[in-house]
Amino acid sequence: MVGEDKAELGGLLEILPPVEFCCIYGSKLHPNNKDETSMTDYIIGVSDPRQWHSENLKLNKDHYASCLIRLGGARMITDIANDIGVGVHFNPFVSCNNKMVKYGVVRMHDLIQDILGWERFYLSGRLQKPVNILMDNLDIKNVNSVNLKAATSAALLLLPSKFTEEDLYAKICSLSYTGDLRMLFAEDKNKVNKIVQGQFHLFEEMYKPFLEEYEAKNLLRFSLAGDKQVNIFQDCGLSAASTLVSSLPSSIRSEMAMKLGDKRILDDSGRVRQQVVIGSKEQAAECMKRLVRRKVMFSSTRQAVAGLLTAGAVHGVRYVANKMHKAWKSWV
Repeated sequence: MVGEDKAELGGLLEILPPVEFCCIYGSKLHPNNKDETSMTDYIIGVSDPRQWHSENLKLNKDHYASCLIRLGGARMITDIANDIGVGVHFNPFVSCNNKMVKYGVVRMHDLIQDILGWERFYLSGRLQKPVNILMDNLDIKNVNSVNLKAATSAALLLLPSKFTEEDLYAKICSLSYTGDLRMLFAEDKNKVNKIVQGQFHLFEEMYKPFLEEYEAKNLLRFSLAGDKQVNIFQDCGLSAASTLVSSLPSSIRSEMAMKLGDKRILDDSGRVRQQVVIGSKEQAAECMKRLVRRKVMFSSTRQAVAGLLTAGAVHGVRYVANKMHKAWKSWV
């Protein structure tokens, strides 16, 4: 991360119980972010959240809302996260090294399932954007390549025959905000553009392998414009669209097949697999967009309710107020 030492950023891990995975995401990765009051956002992956929260309550009771501690402790925390939210418990407004941080704790199994299958399309959406990985015992960086390729394919389905590299990253970035109710009143309306423009070279580094793969398959062609902007041309034919659909997560493909139909085919390895039957690229794009929007709306709403229940009244109001203040500034 620009401007901050990685050891300093990893200071949070020194006061927490052992974790399997940890990364930083969000606005703090923006090199031009000069807002010292904004929180640094962490995703923490652990093998057993209930056991982990039980240990963390002994070490860092002040990280949790007092009502949670009184009403049920670690069991209540994980039950709300799993039954009301999407498997993630967030502790916001935690002071660490004289900075404010927010960390979300998730079971590693659930994190991997969301990365590979977009089961909830919550943390997988965050990992489609640049992150700073501080701990990775299970090689999540490599696992996430499936998620990045799927995001590339989804974005290409939604884009026209000609677009810029910035357009592509903006479309990828917007996938996880499509249907998010917070975008209506509690998020900066320019958020996607700010993320992409502020971290453009990080997006390039993340997505270069998949763009090169699709170029090699003649699905994409690149042309350098006079202003050094890269224009991208894509094949919008039915065969190309089918290839893109085949790279989408299984949960999305299965739902698309229920709506559009499917057939069984033999892949290159001789295995029988399901192929979604599509009439056009536009039809596939519209169907996929509706499914992704529904997943995001469902997950973001559930997590917002769980967050208000677990953050406590003071932190909950404070967090929403901060979000709405940023949204208001972007509108006026």
